[in-house]
Amino acid sequence: LQSAGSRGEQARQLVIDLETRGKQAFPIFLSILRDTGQGDLADMLTEECKCPPAPPQGVDLRPVELDLRAEKHNKSNCEMSSVKDSLASYPAGSASKRSEAPCACQVYQLKADPCGHCLILNNVHFSSSSNLSTRNGSDVDCEKLEKRFKALRFNVLTRRDLKAQEMVSELQKLARRDHSAVDCCVVVILSHGCQTSHNQFPGGIYGTDGKPIPIEKIVNYFNGSHCPSLRGKPKLFFIQACGGEQRDRGFVVDCDSPDNEAPGGSLESDATPFQTPAGNVDEPDAVASLPTPSDILVSYSTFPGFVSWREVASGSWYVETLDRVLEQYASSEDLLNMLLRVANTVSAKGRYKQMPGCFNFLRKKFFFAGK
Repeated sequence: LQSAGSRGEQARQLVIDLETRGKQAFPIFLSILRDTGQGDLADMLTEECKCPPAPPQGVDLRPVELDLRAEKHNKSNCEMSSVKDSLASYPAGSASKRSEAPCACQVYQLKADPCGHCLILNNVHFSSSSNLSTRNGSDVDCEKLEKRFKALRFNVLTRRDLKAQEMVSELQKLARRDHSAVDCCVVVILSHGCQTSHNQFPGGIYGTDGKPIPIEKIVNYFNGSHCPSLRGKPKLFFIQACGGEQRDRGFVVDCDSPDNEAPGGSLESDATPFQTPAGNVDEPDAVASLPTPSDILVSYSTFPGFVSWREVASGSWYVETLDRVLEQYASSEDLLNMLLRVANTVSAKGRYKQMPGCFNFLRKKFFFAGK
């Protein structure tokens, strides 16, 4: 706690520590206060943390929206509310209701309309010299996500079949935009992928010319140093590409996992071989001295090192599931909870397995704002 800084920061860190210690942490903390002669403080905290009556069943309450200028003024009340929330017990596997949402200062505020820009890079056809196959079914993915993010109040721009440098140019163009009037930014990349040398975010994405771009290089175009108008705002990346060549056959469990067809026929992967860079030199924009990322989430279609499966007719397992989950739950659940649903559904598909995951550096809960 002493390393947290001022007494106020130490108090905030104490609240965070209590939240991560389970639902018995706060009662034990109160008991210790009383045992050490600080009963008045314990009584005050007990009184402050009395939970309000539960809202009526079926009522869908959205997170309270606070003026960001008042965030500092309300921070102490929000911290007490977070202690209260940490003591609440939610049934395992149940949907997270907006009526149970945390204090507004713990939720990203999406008030703008459109709420942000969404760039979709969709690579389908690759040059013959790249030795990369045509990504049949990717246009199905692209169309689904265009419609979905428009419905979620994003200004959507799609670019198709770009070489690596053209992809970089589009990403940099988006990063250089003035995002002051919007609250969020989304980047979707649909392409072949590979393993790369990395310090922060694993994996790389191929342009249609067969040249890879490290994902961490892509992400860092949008960090606080390179994109100041997105500082403090959520930046979301959805990557449909292979993380490597390994094919996961899974392991036997006692469950009713669907037994889909094995890869073959219309089922394809986005895998390409891992190539170690010459001289073991890092990419120039992916060195350890880059600023620590914040307000960033990178959602991968598959675990690093493994292939990502795509149906010719229905698109990739990951995008198909992501679109369906967003359609059903975006109005009531936060993004991380929905990504757990995506991971659970995709992991149950097929004889060859696939495990989506994410690197999460968000500071608050993220709820999409639908129309």
